[in-house]
Amino acid sequence: MPAHEDFRSLHRSGTPLVLANAWDVASARLVEEAGAAAVATTSAGVAWSLGAPDGNRLGADRAVELVARIVAAVRVPVSADIESGFADEPQGVTQTVARIVAAGAVGINLEDSTHEDAPLYPDELAAERVAAARAASDRLFVNARTDVFLNKVGAPQTRLDATLERAAAYLAAGADGIFVPGVTDPDTVAALVAGIGAPVNILTGPGAPGIAELAALGVARISVGSKLALRAYAAARQAAEELFGAGTYDGLAGGLDYATVNALLARDR
Repeated sequence: MPAHEDFRSLHRSGTPLVLANAWDVASARLVEEAGAAAVATTSAGVAWSLGAPDGNRLGADRAVELVARIVAAVRVPVSADIESGFADEPQGVTQTVARIVAAGAVGINLEDSTHEDAPLYPDELAAERVAAARAASDRLFVNARTDVFLNKVGAPQTRLDATLERAAAYLAAGADGIFVPGVTDPDTVAALVAGIGAPVNILTGPGAPGIAELAALGVARISVGSKLALRAYAAARQAAEELFGAGTYDGLAGGLDYATVNALLARDR
């Protein structure tokens, strides 16, 4: 089965694809070794690891280069979080996605946040941007992300309908799945699954329903976004603060050993 079809087949309602989002080659290989069926990047983690803030600030060149490195390092399919496509206009989105496909990714996340004063692209433009991503390749899983809930757009009681309207438009434009971060309430998740005629992706983390509960609600894809990278950075900060404060080393205990990580990166693809 071609890689893009293999990746597409992993999105099953009730038997979700679980993604522990990676941000560099080492984290990608660790995730793969832990049993991942696919590797997805986190745009925030990627940007931070390369010295840039999240929010379309990294630039396409460095993002594409990192995706290519991860694709070359793992055996499983790779999906790339490309933020807002590193472009406002549809033509720019097409160009970015074409480069991501050339780098070897078989899936993308494309969000409708502008990262500017307006929280979301206007409905029509947002759909055109999804169509532009689709036009770049038919051998790609386009996971269209809508940030209505995440950005708290409109009154709370209108957000579900607004999300469903955007989801329908994105599917009509060629999206394969819909990503709705910012919501984990079981009733709302169930309504999203019932109202969206495609695989639904939910962003999870501490305090969210467990994988089994989300699976029972019909979710087809579960991801943790930047949370794995944030946990790693928290461990680094805790250990550093202890070194410069108490002058002790407890924060360094429990880490992976040198040989394990070195062997992981010495492994052939």
